[in-house]
Amino acid sequence: MDHRSPAAVDDAADRTPLAPPRAIAPTALGRSGRWRLADLATWLPVLAVAAWAGARAFGLEGGTRPVQLMAFTPYVALAALVPLAVALLRRRWLAAGIAILATATLAIGVLPRSIPGATGFDPAPDGPTLRVMTSNVFAGKADAEALVGLIRRHQVDVLAVQELTAEGQRALAGAGLDTLLPNQMVRPGLGAAGTGVYTRLTIRRGSPRPLAASGFVQTTVTVAVPGAPDIEVESTHPCAPYAAGKGTIWRSDLSQQPAATPDGPLRVLLGDFNATLDHALLRELIATGYHDAAAVAGKGLVPTWPNDGQLIPGVTLDHVLADRRIGVRDVTIADVPGSDHRAVFAELVLPSILADARGNSG
Repeated sequence: MDHRSPAAVDDAADRTPLAPPRAIAPTALGRSGRWRLADLATWLPVLAVAAWAGARAFGLEGGTRPVQLMAFTPYVALAALVPLAVALLRRRWLAAGIAILATATLAIGVLPRSIPGATGFDPAPDGPTLRVMTSNVFAGKADAEALVGLIRRHQVDVLAVQELTAEGQRALAGAGLDTLLPNQMVRPGLGAAGTGVYTRLTIRRGSPRPLAASGFVQTTVTVAVPGAPDIEVESTHPCAPYAAGKGTIWRSDLSQQPAATPDGPLRVLLGDFNATLDHALLRELIATGYHDAAAVAGKGLVPTWPNDGQLIPGVTLDHVLADRRIGVRDVTIADVPGSDHRAVFAELVLPSILADARGNSG
C-alpha cells in the first residue's frame, strides 16, 4: 500500500521521465514519390533523344526552329550516350531499349560521314583531275589576299563564291584572282545575294539562275576539261533559315537546286547550302545521284560555320556535291580570315572521254 499523500503521488508522476519520441519512418508515399521523380529524370531525356532520332529519320523538320535545330544532330548523337547509360545503370530496361534504338539510329546517320569510303560510292574513274573550291565571302568581307593565296596553293581550277558584292569582286581582282582564274560568270549583289564562278578552264556557256523565293542568284557554267566530258558547275546558296518565316524560303530555295543526271551531263554543285546532311531536303537532293565530297573523304563532320568567334557549336553547311560518276581524291577545309565560313577544297577525278563513251554505248 502506498502511504504517500495524493499530492506526493502526483509530484512523483510529474517527475517520471518521458520516453523519447520514436523516429518516424519514411512513408511508402515518400519513397514512391522519389522513385517517380528518378524515373521521370530517366525517361524524359530518353524520349527527347528518341523524338530527335525519329524526326531526323523521317524528315520531320517543318518550321524554322526544327530546321535550325536539326543542324546540331551530331552533338545530339554524342549526348545520347548519357541517357542510355543512366537507363542501363538504373536497370530501366524498356527505357534502355528505346535509348539504344534511338542512339543507333542517330549513329547510323552521322558516323559514316567521318569514315573515308563509308558512304559506299567509289566510282574509281581514270580521267583527269578537277580541283574545285567554294567560299562564302561574307558579303565581301573575306580577306581577298588570303583567299587568293589558298587558290594558288591548291591550284584551283574552279572557284565558286557566295555573298559576292561589288566591293568584294574588286578586292578579289586586286588580289590577283582574275589572273589565276580569268574566265568567270559573276553576279555581285547586295549583302548575301551575290554569287560567282571563276575558272581557268574554257567556259562553254553560263547563265545566272535566280531563286524565286529569296531573290538570291546562283551562277551556272559548263566548262571544258581536256580529256573528260564537259562538266556543269553551279555556285549554290539557298537562303539561311535564320529567323521566323525564313524556313519556308529556305525550303523553296533548296528544293530548286538541280537534280543530278546519272544518264546525262556531269554536274557539281559547290556552295553554302545552309543545310547539313541531317536535313532531309539535302539528303533527297543527294539521292538523285550526287555524293558529298567531304563525307566520301571522311571529313563530313568538319564544321564550316560559324568561323568568326560566335558562341555556336560548329556545323557543316558548305558542301561539294559531285555526280557519283566522279571520284573524290582529297578534301581540305580551310579558314578564310574575315569570313564566317570556312572554304571547302576538293580534288575530284573525272571519268575520261573514252570511259564516258563506253558507258553511253552500253
